[in-house]
Amino acid sequence: MLRLAGQLEEIHCPKGRYILKAGNVERSVFFVRKGIVRAFIEHGGREITFWFGLEGAAVVSLKSYVNGQPGYETVECLEDTSLYVLRRDALEKLFLEDINIANWGRKFAESEFLSTEEKFIPMLFTTASERYRDLLKNRPELLQRVSLECLASYLGVTAQSLSRIRAGIR
Repeated sequence: MLRLAGQLEEIHCPKGRYILKAGNVERSVFFVRKGIVRAFIEHGGREITFWFGLEGAAVVSLKSYVNGQPGYETVECLEDTSLYVLRRDALEKLFLEDINIANWGRKFAESEFLSTEEKFIPMLFTTASERYRDLLKNRPELLQRVSLECLASYLGVTAQSLSRIRAGIR
């Protein structure tokens, strides 16, 4: 893994900076060292947040990384953020040269798929109040670091509905 660490470049991005922009091709993988980012899509004139990445999270546009096609998501820094950047060509070379790194990549992909499944399947059958309670229980740090509007969008409700949900839980 020392070889992997040797390929990382650290960058610093201010709050509000986009790491990925919808419609662009980005072939690098980013790892959040410090800070928080959100991924969103624009739909009907609104930004719909579907993911938050805190320290340790990986940021990648799979459509860009895998297929070399423009991504659909924009990723924005919600705080001043430090990231490690890993270029695709360097990672692909390491995958070919080191089975341990290739296995790490496979395990990483499996973990990301599972995380996506755990997020989106409950959206089909839970209420907004249940999703908010789950957020309180499993990701309370988001409540301190993310705006009400972003949280509401993430939960699939308006900011006003989220305010009512929060008042009802208190």
